[in-house]
Amino acid sequence: MQIVGITTQHEVYVASKEHKFKMNELLIIEDDILSKPKGEVVETFSYNRYIPMGFDKGLVDDGVLKTLEHIGYDIGADDIHLAKVRLFEEAIHPIQTGAHVRHPHFKEIESLLVQTTAEKGMILGEIKSTEYVSDTLPAELQGLVQIQEDEKARVQKGVPFIFDIRSMQQYPHIGVFGGSGSGKSFGLRVMLEELMKLKIPTVVFDPHFEMSFSVQENEEGPHFKEQYIVTQIGRDVGVDFSALSTRDVERLLGASGTLTESMVNVIQSVHKRKDSYQSFSDRVANLAEALEIGKQKLDGILHDGGMSKEEIQRYQTFKKLLDQFGSLPLSSVKGIQWRLNRLYQAGLFQHHIRMIEQGLQAGKLVVIQGAVWLLQVFSSYVIGSLYGKRRSFKDARLQQKQAEFFPPFVIVTDEAHNFAPKGYEAPSKSVLKEIAQEGRKYGVFLIFATQRPTLLDETITAQLNSKFVFRTVRGTDIQTIKEETDLTAEEGKRLPYLRSGDVFVSSAIMGRTIAVRIRLAHSSSPHTTNPFDELEQRTELDAKELMDALDEFLPLTEVQIMNQLNELNKKASKSWDIKQWKAQLKNLSKEGYLQEKQTPFAYIYDRS
Repeated sequence: MQIVGITTQHEVYVASKEHKFKMNELLIIEDDILSKPKGEVVETFSYNRYIPMGFDKGLVDDGVLKTLEHIGYDIGADDIHLAKVRLFEEAIHPIQTGAHVRHPHFKEIESLLVQTTAEKGMILGEIKSTEYVSDTLPAELQGLVQIQEDEKARVQKGVPFIFDIRSMQQYPHIGVFGGSGSGKSFGLRVMLEELMKLKIPTVVFDPHFEMSFSVQENEEGPHFKEQYIVTQIGRDVGVDFSALSTRDVERLLGASGTLTESMVNVIQSVHKRKDSYQSFSDRVANLAEALEIGKQKLDGILHDGGMSKEEIQRYQTFKKLLDQFGSLPLSSVKGIQWRLNRLYQAGLFQHHIRMIEQGLQAGKLVVIQGAVWLLQVFSSYVIGSLYGKRRSFKDARLQQKQAEFFPPFVIVTDEAHNFAPKGYEAPSKSVLKEIAQEGRKYGVFLIFATQRPTLLDETITAQLNSKFVFRTVRGTDIQTIKEETDLTAEEGKRLPYLRSGDVFVSSAIMGRTIAVRIRLAHSSSPHTTNPFDELEQRTELDAKELMDALDEFLPLTEVQIMNQLNELNKKASKSWDIKQWKAQLKNLSKEGYLQEKQTPFAYIYDRS
């Protein structure tokens, strides 16, 4: 391998007859004066005798061709492999044309690729095009991961990519970007497995109900059964209404439907400190009923008398509410009542967050599942509460006061643009922006995954110091990624064509962009079954269950279907009529489960 063509202080061209260059391959230039500069392949090309002379596009210009001829290449006969190489550090002067180039030993590039040990970091995959250093790779970095290539699993050949999570104290927060089918959710799963391995307290908002780690891909791999908790809003966790401030109530109700100024005024007027859900909802409901009756009619009812003691107390309550809040519009009170009932019906006020707090205290990963709109509401409350506990502990320590320990933790969310959207407010947006800007001081970090980085709040995007960029097709998202990372023009062009599971890692921790192949996960998502396979399996299962139910009735004639309809439905747990049973029997015959025989009088169905 040799330097060819015109060189600069930051880019050179390398040619070889035997070696076919790979993207992101690392090379060392044998130039002792410049202390053997290192570079990375950013563009490749192969030139052979079938390409007509005069072809002068891309890497092959007149300067490169002349150099190749000068150093002994036969342009008309040889296959020539070329690479454009970008130097990691700018040289003090252009590199000499004709200089020899070789692959590095691991020790020569260790500082560029590995920032921490496998025990302390997150082992996320294999750095692409580093198999050339496998012979010099130390034993502690070999065989750490399995990689999927061409639908088959293989043992790691190159350098493992180990993310130094401890450096997030200086360079906080991670963004995971990628379109549908890019491997983004798979990469996020691998990150969560590594967080569990390191026993880092983590809270995950899961709108897709897929972050379960109970299904093991490999029984020999690590098991996470004791390292995570799955909770559902309304079933396991919820909001302690009595702990909410009036501002918290505004945020929660605003998330279930936009609040007008008049509705906000209703909340501020009617809500009292330490209100339970029951006391607040009763007050709102009573006020709505009182406003519907009206002050004049209410006075008449109380004046006429003839009511029970309970009824008198009820109408006196209405009168007091009208005296206090009679100026509030009925429509606004009804709006608050509707939003309150919606959240209650979703189960939001029937539990508390103690399970989440205990999980974090135990160093576990806590998954919170629910519909997107409900997660938006709940995340505002739970993130604010957890962050407040961590801040209170750290502030007390700084002031040398006693305080209950609350651990540092990581907040992870998929579909992050729903929680911190650009251009408009969302319930959890303000607290997430605060954590993005100040969370590292308190040991609270974000991992935000989204298909649409353009829709994510710009303040938060700017604070994501490490970005994992999977395949992205949409032009606006590619432009946003280019603006927020150090991806080169060549890497930007490759984004729409990345294989699923390939990712560019642009990180201030590493100081440059690295191309990585994400490792195989130790667990699998419950959504990995192909829906068409699922449909086929369901059809087979239904047919088998139906055959089991029919077994004692076979052979079966059409007349018997009429006579034994109730018994057939009971045995098969169906409520079909004769027409439906006939159709099902014909289908089973077509599928080969039954044999259909035609007689002069009717069809007979028997085992095939």
